[in-house]
Amino acid sequence: MSNQVQEFNDYRSKMNEKLLADDNLVIKRIFNLDTNAYSAGALDVKTKELLGLVASAVLRCDDCVKYHLETSYKEGVTKQEMMEAMSIATLVGGTIVIPHLRRAYEFWEALENEENLKI
Repeated sequence: MSNQVQEFNDYRSKMNEKLLADDNLVIKRIFNLDTNAYSAGALDVKTKELLGLVASAVLRCDDCVKYHLETSYKEGVTKQEMMEAMSIATLVGGTIVIPHLRRAYEFWEALENEENLKI
């Protein structure tokens, strides 16, 4: 796994464990709601992840963008689909989203490089 992807996943896992171990019912319910919201329903998981990606970019949350990029990648989203979704995010969010677009593109490349290392 590329360093950038591994570091993100390690930190996220470590902190999620700590947060959930604190046994706060509201936090646990929010995590559960998030998990269930991105499950297949009337919309498939791939579509929901792209929606999450766009919303995360517009809200300028780099951690959320990385999470949705990785999940989208695992769901079979192509680079072209990701870039089209990010173009909508940039249109809706304005030029302030461009730095997040740059970091998203860099993280996508890390995901692709990770896949190439497995081959």
